[in-house]
Amino acid sequence: MTKSATAKSAAAKSAAVKPVAKPPKDESRTALVRRARRINRELADVYPYAHPELDFENPFQLVVATVLSAQTTDLRVNQTTPALFAKYPTPEDLAAANPEEVEEILRPTGFFRAKTKSVMGLSRALVEQFGGEVPGRLEDLVKLPGVGRKTAFVVLGNAFGRPGITVDTHFQRLVKRWQWTTATEPDKIEAAVGALFPKSDWTMLSHHVIFHGRRICHARKPACGACPIAPLCPAYGEGETDPEKAKKLLKYEKGGFPGQRLKPPQAYLDAGGKAAPPLGAG
Repeated sequence: MTKSATAKSAAAKSAAVKPVAKPPKDESRTALVRRARRINRELADVYPYAHPELDFENPFQLVVATVLSAQTTDLRVNQTTPALFAKYPTPEDLAAANPEEVEEILRPTGFFRAKTKSVMGLSRALVEQFGGEVPGRLEDLVKLPGVGRKTAFVVLGNAFGRPGITVDTHFQRLVKRWQWTTATEPDKIEAAVGALFPKSDWTMLSHHVIFHGRRICHARKPACGACPIAPLCPAYGEGETDPEKAKKLLKYEKGGFPGQRLKPPQAYLDAGGKAAPPLGAG
């Protein structure tokens, strides 16, 4: 190979590597806000179809599904709830159910006895305290058995269109990697991150971050070499940086695999996403 060809090859290889501009240790508040909002804009471009990954048709189904999603995947919940809601479509039905029958349906989600107690308890509370309707206020939602702030904000943001930040394990991991906050408690993370964005951005911000955490910025081995926001990430290099190797780590539509919903939004399907298989099919 000639010196000219070698130089061109090296230049091409260098150009393929994303420059990583790590934020300085003394990053100002203004710079942090700008970087955080730019990350959200970049993720919005990558995931324009970001959405809640629990299947639901009404607020009751969403609050139940969210409670069931504790310590399991949204996919497993989505594979389980069709049978649950077919048999118990309303809070009144679920409140009056035979616990053993509910437990058998919920068995695939894990911790099925505790989850049965929670969803039947919240159904009774809905019937007795709210006329069988899911309330649209945070202070009311958190009074329901098994419903904390995270679940409440999922319901408010996605069933009622009221802004909220969902601080789940993915959200906590990514905002720490991005150095948006040093807080470790969910309520403090929620407050710190919320202060960086307009309230109107909160719900979609949550979807963008969680989508990215599930697809690319994984807990054990993030796919840094396939990350669209690598130049903005202080933690770049914690995972696989080789682009080809990183591509093999991608999950869901980015890696050609089915997502978590059995009935995903059309925009997700249009973008190349695939519906998840029903229970027992994969």
